[in-house]
Amino acid sequence: MTDIQERAAVERELRSLIAQAARLDEAVVAELPADTDLFGPEIGLTSLAGVTLLGTVDKRYGVDVAALDLSLDSLQSIATLTDFVAAHLQSH
Repeated sequence: MTDIQERAAVERELRSLIAQAARLDEAVVAELPADTDLFGPEIGLTSLAGVTLLGTVDKRYGVDVAALDLSLDSLQSIATLTDFVAAHLQSH
């Protein structure tokens, strides 16, 4: 699998995990632009949903976002979270 294919697969799965954490329809989240803010009005993650998402990402990918990104910049958008997770998967 190429890096581009792997990143696309990670993004698809993360969109599903985001939808579950935010209690949104997966089809709606699948159609959002990649630069959609996770805590913005379209997704509307709460702090509790964000913690849930981080725990799920850690279990699924073994990437502890909170420990590796202390400023949590990777939680800005769908794209930043995807980039962060994909980069850590490639480095391991």
